[in-house]
Amino acid sequence: MSPLTEAQLRAALVNTTRSERQRMIVPDLDAIRWDRLEYLGWRDRKQPLAAYAVVEIDAAPVGIILRAPETSSRRAAMCAWCEEVGDGSDTSLLVARRAGAVGRKGNTIGTLVCSDFRCSRHVRRRPTLAETGTDDDEARAAVVERRIAGLQERVRRFVEEVRSTA
Repeated sequence: MSPLTEAQLRAALVNTTRSERQRMIVPDLDAIRWDRLEYLGWRDRKQPLAAYAVVEIDAAPVGIILRAPETSSRRAAMCAWCEEVGDGSDTSLLVARRAGAVGRKGNTIGTLVCSDFRCSRHVRRRPTLAETGTDDDEARAAVVERRIAGLQERVRRFVEEVRSTA
């Protein structure tokens, strides 16, 4: 993912109001390893139920605001983006208001994602022998590349669905 500025992050959000963009707390952009991210996701430290995700679509950043429910149940679940399975504290149901008029009418879409947005780290973990079928470095690298491509595609599809006004 290409490095982004605070202004670019705020401008990228497609399903927010002007006041929501102004209230958004941006993470420390200098501390981010951009070359190891397929998308940028973070929780707002001042608004614990607010989260953000930004992905590049057609070489431009597109971002969304997501909301967590006030209460959640804890049970094992798989992240819909990186497909990592964790216990109930590792994944969260996050809901995004759709962009445009349909979103202003209350239309939303939800997904289960890693609570800490560490999907990029999860897809880069060393594949097991069961995943590769062989103890070969090339086979492991191919598995990681497939995981990365899958993560990029699933996040992009979700953000495009939020952005869609149809």
